Amino acid sequence: GNFLRTAEEVAGLVIGSNNGQPVYLKQVAKIEEGAEKPSQYVFYGVGQYDQAQAGKYRSEYPAVTLSVSKKKGADAMKLSERIITKIDHLKKELIPDEVQVSETRNYGETASEKVSELLLHLFIAVIAVTLFVMLAMGWRGGLVVFLSVPVTFALTLFSYYLLDYTLNRITLFALVFITGIVVDDSIIIAENMHRHFKMKRMPFLQAAIFAINEVGNPTILATFTVIAAVLPMAFVSGMMGPYMSPMPIGASIAMMLSLVVALTLTPYLGYLFLCEKDGHDETHPMALEESKIYRLYKSFINPMLETRWKRWAFILATVAVLLISVSFFYTKWVAVKMLPFDNKNEFQVVIDMPEGTTLERTAAVTKDIAQYISRQQLVKNYQGYVGTASPISFNGLVRHYDLRRGDNVADIQVNLSDKKDRSIQSHEIVKQLRPGVQKIARKYNANAKLVEVPPGPPVLSTIVAEVYGPDYDEQIRIAGQVKKLIETTPSVVDTDWMTEADQPEYRFEVDKEKAMRYGVAPAQVVSMLSAALSNMPVGSVHNPVSFDPVNIVLQLNDAEKSGVDDLRNLKIINRQGQAIPVGDLVNIRKEVKEKSIYRKNQKRVVYVLADMAGELESPSYAIFDISDKLKSINIKKGYTLEESFNEQPEYEDNFTLKWDGEWQITYEVFRDLGIAFGVVIIMIYMLIVGWFQDFKVPLVMLAAIPLSLIGIVLGHWMLGAYFTATSMIGFIALAGVMVRNSVLLIDFINIRLEDGIPLKQAIIEAGAVRTTPILLTAGAVVLGAVIILFDPIFQGLAISLMGGTITSTFLTLLVVPLLYFKMMRKQPAKQPL
Repeated sequence: GNFLRTAEEVAGLVIGSNNGQPVYLKQVAKIEEGAEKPSQYVFYGVGQYDQAQAGKYRSEYPAVTLSVSKKKGADAMKLSERIITKIDHLKKELIPDEVQVSETRNYGETASEKVSELLLHLFIAVIAVTLFVMLAMGWRGGLVVFLSVPVTFALTLFSYYLLDYTLNRITLFALVFITGIVVDDSIIIAENMHRHFKMKRMPFLQAAIFAINEVGNPTILATFTVIAAVLPMAFVSGMMGPYMSPMPIGASIAMMLSLVVALTLTPYLGYLFLCEKDGHDETHPMALEESKIYRLYKSFINPMLETRWKRWAFILATVAVLLISVSFFYTKWVAVKMLPFDNKNEFQVVIDMPEGTTLERTAAVTKDIAQYISRQQLVKNYQGYVGTASPISFNGLVRHYDLRRGDNVADIQVNLSDKKDRSIQSHEIVKQLRPGVQKIARKYNANAKLVEVPPGPPVLSTIVAEVYGPDYDEQIRIAGQVKKLIETTPSVVDTDWMTEADQPEYRFEVDKEKAMRYGVAPAQVVSMLSAALSNMPVGSVHNPVSFDPVNIVLQLNDAEKSGVDDLRNLKIINRQGQAIPVGDLVNIRKEVKEKSIYRKNQKRVVYVLADMAGELESPSYAIFDISDKLKSINIKKGYTLEESFNEQPEYEDNFTLKWDGEWQITYEVFRDLGIAFGVVIIMIYMLIVGWFQDFKVPLVMLAAIPLSLIGIVLGHWMLGAYFTATSMIGFIALAGVMVRNSVLLIDFINIRLEDGIPLKQAIIEAGAVRTTPILLTAGAVVLGAVIILFDPIFQGLAISLMGGTITSTFLTLLVVPLLYFKMMRKQPAKQPL
């Protein structure tokens, strides 16, 4: 509660006693009040966005920062609310009016907003899917589907609880992601019951049982194909694994529970609602051949069934469109990136001055940049930290910003206006500010980097080049050449490296012979220089109201140790009481100070760092461009520069450049997702073989999977979006959805063949009957994905689900029956049972 503020208060401290009387510090020491060099600067400012508060915070003052870090988002939300409430209470009693308390970052509030937003999106998705089903099956059919969704989600949330998952952005996105998929089972069951009720060939109860039996087994198989497509993604390794594993696990659990609901609750609700509707319907049942869907589907597929060249022309044209779409990756019309930039309310300006820069000059640069930032309209406020690190954030976990110390480093935390109050994303704001900030930094020979909060797992930097080798000096020289190559690469910004510039170092070596001749011990010289430069404790101040003693230290002021001559003229008292200059006792040698050595897995490494901002912001393409220029690097004779894209070199007897950063995560994620996709294909193939007892039929069903790439690639191209890890997740998930449609289609063809219907007629009837549930399930997937289309991180997932579902659904209804017709046409017709 009591703080020392003035020199008088310091002088009045009791430091001991003499014959029972207190001894004050002013009795034994001379106290002068004056400017002293601070160990760090901390200042706070507001921008134009909050001008009403500008007058309060323009002046510089010491700041105390309270940081709270919790592992679970729910705990962070509760804890932040309690802290804010407690501070508001303290303002009434303890915190004086002249102390301003500002809330600069509240990740608990951010987490709460995201959870609330996703819950709203989830509700909208359920309503949108229900309304869509109502358009096709009436309000009673939509009600059957609608009632099955909350039951499925309630059971899924209970499963989350048992698995100790929290309601965070990933687990909730899993629910939003599968909203359109979990209703598929219920839609198929309800639609088939609805169709049989309208046919009126048997009583309602028998019609309901027959309808469920007709599609029950293929629905079970189709559900397991979707689970087989989604679940392997839970085994992604590296940093991205824990980040995304709740999504496939949650989606698989929800799919399994949706199947249980579809086979238990949905039939009951369907019998309860749908038969009542048709019980009052006096119209005669309509024959299948008279329906619009039958006539429309027949007009499309019958010419290709009858004419061989038309059939081949359509299939080859589809393959050509698929190949053209895939070529968009090569032409960079659709760029591949790990995750797109997110829309955050904050970013950092990290400032590095040349080694040896004074704290005051670093503070001047930081203030100059901060004033420029404060004039920007979308900047809410900022906090500057000079000589010390800012409170660690998600961005600093791997970049180790919390370890930044020294007179030549600074950090500005910039808070933007809320994303709901601005029309442009934070990444665009950073791109607009970067030229102005770096122009100011160049005036002071500073390196200023504008660092955004990463959208996914944090990395050391977007582009990281690691140089390994047997000679550390040569590693630094090679890294310098790599740095120049990176700087000249388009769309690459904020290039830096973790190597200090050459700094002079003066080594004072005591001449022992001279010291002995002058009667001075060598240790006395060392002690004098250490005290002059580094402080020397001479005692402690004991404050009665303080728990800890205050150390009293002696040191030269800055003016008396600004050069070597000042230290040379320091006097040392020898045994005879003579004052001997230090310069007479030492030999001074000027050297280059040794540089810090960084190691990764016990291997010496030199890091070169860079970020991306420009027309093409995917680090993969920049790395490939730089890789083509590595031949121009000059290497010591007898050595070569090897290049590694995925792992450290095993040995250090040659020089190696290893690419890391976002590229490493991109490589691991797409590699693991590719392996997962291969496992998906094998699992789906085995499931279909086990059900149909045929090794060729699954190949026809799997043909629908690559067709989704047409819509996926074209969708990314039209919206100018990156093909990201979430896009790949959408593609793999669609593999199960598309095979589901193929299973339902071919299963019904086989049912009609067993009834003695010719193959062509069975294909037309199967297409006409299954088109409605397939379109309903596809529409549900698309509507469920629309909700997350405008989320920066999961936009790729939404585009994949929407574009892939639309194209592959329509092509599946034509390509799969045509391939099945080609395979089965020469087989003898089955006799009816």
